[in-house]
Amino acid sequence: MDTRAMHEELPVGLREAVDEFGRHLARVENRSAHTVRAYLGDVVSLLHHAAVSGRTSPDDLDIALLRGWLAARMRQGAARTSQARRAAAARAFTGWAHRSGLMANDSGASLASPRAHRDLPNVLRADQAASLVEQDERQDPEGVRDRAVLELLYATGVRVSELCGLDRADVDDARRVVRVFGKGAKERAVPYGVPAQRALDDWLRHGRPALESGDSGDALFVGVRGGRLQQTVVRRIVQAAAQRAGLPHTSPHDLRHSAATHLLDGGADLRAVQDLLGHASLSSTQIYTHVSTERLRAAFKQAHPRA
Repeated sequence: MDTRAMHEELPVGLREAVDEFGRHLARVENRSAHTVRAYLGDVVSLLHHAAVSGRTSPDDLDIALLRGWLAARMRQGAARTSQARRAAAARAFTGWAHRSGLMANDSGASLASPRAHRDLPNVLRADQAASLVEQDERQDPEGVRDRAVLELLYATGVRVSELCGLDRADVDDARRVVRVFGKGAKERAVPYGVPAQRALDDWLRHGRPALESGDSGDALFVGVRGGRLQQTVVRRIVQAAAQRAGLPHTSPHDLRHSAATHLLDGGADLRAVQDLLGHASLSSTQIYTHVSTERLRAAFKQAHPRA
């Protein structure tokens, strides 16, 4: 059963609660549409499980029911990462319901979740990253745009959604800093280097004027029809550049991983990299220290005579 069908089958008290929770996530916490959709999908699943068990209001949710819901998903073959996300969504919902007076106690506060296994991210070597961003020598407007997109992705480590959301006013050319609005609409300033500056300048002087239209607004990057550049197009740009460079499948997020790792390899402070990437928690940034350690281990094994 899909989320919409489960939502329609919920008792009125549970359905109204999850709808209000969705509005809270979007309007008060300013979560992204993707996060709201993911959380609501998990919460609707939880509340449907509760309704099947005879519960009709948020106050009927106890820790046994929450654990039973996660156990049922596990029996269906759910991955550890999915279970961790479901537990986080359940805790967010019960915490909100308790603060809103819909639950006498926050039953989800004591809900544990499996530690999600984190694979090391795909990281290009510095020479591979340089080869990727320098591959496109086209001088037409699209080629000029694609080169600026690649340079800025690698120079700043921004997320693809952040890149597509940039406006011309967000670029401070004099200071070589771009203003980025990340998750939760949190603002941060990210510096970029001379190659990215040259590519951006070329795009703004020669590429963008040739593609802009009445739909362009103040968007920094625009598509062939003049509208704001879409994330799917950016992914195609990166993958095409990787193919030209003879590299395996590479995504915009791989360039983000690579930028972070190369900063740390070059001696950047972990906290500084956290701020540049817009990570809320240092633990999210620390995975790149593991990447650097693995690279160092591989280099040692390859080069040391007594490895």
